[in-house]
Amino acid sequence: MDLTVLSRKISSYRTPKGRITKLPNELLGEILYAWEQWTGTPAGFYKQLGVDFRKMGSMKGKAKQLKRDGAFDGLSFTEVIIEDATTSKAVSIGGCAEIELVWDNNKIIRFKTPELLVEFLKKAA
Repeated sequence: MDLTVLSRKISSYRTPKGRITKLPNELLGEILYAWEQWTGTPAGFYKQLGVDFRKMGSMKGKAKQLKRDGAFDGLSFTEVIIEDATTSKAVSIGGCAEIELVWDNNKIIRFKTPELLVEFLKKAA
C-alpha cells in the first residue's frame, strides 16, 4: 500500500489536538503490513506516515498482539505458481486480496480477485 494513502487514513483518526485515537483493527493490520514491507529506516517510515515514534510503537505493538490473537487470520497469504510467468504472489490485507503477476518483459499485472486472474490467463492462452 502507498504510505501516502495510509498516512491519510491515520490522520482521519486525529483529534483536534493532534492525537491519534481509536484506530480500527483493520487499519492497525494495514500499518503492520506496511511496516513489515518497509526496507528503509524506522525514522523514515514514521516520517512518511507523520506519526511520532512513541505512538507508532504502541500501534505496532497492538497490531502484533491482534495478529497473535488471530484477528488477521482471514488475511492470509496465498502464493500462486504459474508456469509461464516469472513470479507471482498474492497479498491480502483488509479483506481485499491482491494478486501480482510478473508477465512478459517484467510487466507487473495486479488482480483484485483470483477469478480475474483466471479469466486473464484463459484469454492469454
